[in-house]
Amino acid sequence: MKDRTSLTLTAVIVLLLIFFLTSFDAQEKAHNVLGFNKIHTTSTTGPAKAVPKCSLSAVCPSDHFAFKIQSGAANVVGPKICFDGKNIMSHIMNNVGRGLNIVVVNGENGVVEKFGHLNMISGNSADILAYLNEIKPGMIVLVASFDDAATKMTDEIRQMFVEMGSTLIGSVKRRDNWVFAGRTGIKIKSFFEQRAENDKETNIFDGWPGMVEVGGCFPRTIGV
Repeated sequence: MKDRTSLTLTAVIVLLLIFFLTSFDAQEKAHNVLGFNKIHTTSTTGPAKAVPKCSLSAVCPSDHFAFKIQSGAANVVGPKICFDGKNIMSHIMNNVGRGLNIVVVNGENGVVEKFGHLNMISGNSADILAYLNEIKPGMIVLVASFDDAATKMTDEIRQMFVEMGSTLIGSVKRRDNWVFAGRTGIKIKSFFEQRAENDKETNIFDGWPGMVEVGGCFPRTIGV
C-alpha cells in the first residue's frame, strides 16, 4: 500500500514539474517573440541643438551677432529691432517713435549701449547730429525708419551714416522706408541695408511704401 502511495506521489510530482517547465518555456518563447527581453532603455540625451536667433534661418558663427531689423508700416505699426536673440525695440514694447529708431551696441561684447528714436519730422537737426557724433568708434548701429525719416535730414546727418557704411542714405527721401546696420569709424560698405521708395504708383499703403527688413550675422569688432 505504501509503495502504491509513493508511486502516486512521485507521478504527481513529475507531472507538476513537467507542467511548470512547459509553462515556463512557453512564456520565454512568447517573450522572445514579442521582444520583451530585448528592450533596453538607454539615454540619448546630448548637447542641446543651437537654435537660430532673431528668427534667422541659420545659426550665426560664434564671432558674429544675429540681428534683424524691420521698418515701420506707414505711420501705424512701428518698427522692430532684434539683436542677439533679444527684441530691443518694437511697437508691442511701446518704445519706438516716428523718425529713425536706433540701437547702439558694443561691437566687441554685444552689450546694448543705448537705444531710442530720433524725431526726423519735428526734431532739431542739430540735436540729431550731436547724438550721432556721440556714438563711439567701433559701435554697431542698427537703424529702422518709421513714418518719415527725411524731413529733418541734412547733408551732415547723411554723411554720418555714410561713414558707418550706408550707400543708400543719400537717396532716402520723405516717407521712404529704410533699414540699416553698420559700424561707426569703419567707412566700409555695409551689406545690411534696404530701402523702399515712396512712390504713389507702387506704394502699398496710402502715402507710404511697403515695409522693408534686413537681417543676418554681423561680425564682432576686431579692431578699429
